[in-house]
Amino acid sequence: MLRPKVPAMPQPTGLVTPPAVVVEPTAVIQQTPQFQAAAPVVSAAPVPARPAVQLTPGAVIALVGSGTAVVLVVGAVLVSMLLAVAITGASIAICALAIRSVINADTTRR
Repeated sequence: MLRPKVPAMPQPTGLVTPPAVVVEPTAVIQQTPQFQAAAPVVSAAPVPARPAVQLTPGAVIALVGSGTAVVLVVGAVLVSMLLAVAITGASIAICALAIRSVINADTTRR
């Protein structure tokens, strides 16, 4: 009853691209120039794409110190938000109890 059915697709749907045309490479014959102008020789030294990062002991200490400061600040913010939610919830519960007791006291006096 709950057997999955694999759809059968005998023909592809949508646009069908024709097979690619095979291009055979041709030979390139280079000719030697009869006259060659004297070009200045410029030897360009390879420039590295990005210099390697080198960390000194002072930089490592600064990174560790700043990471610790970030963790402490984020932790303090999260704890203060949790404390604010807890205080708000407790005050709402106390207000609800006070209102309920006032309503119940008013109905029992009559």
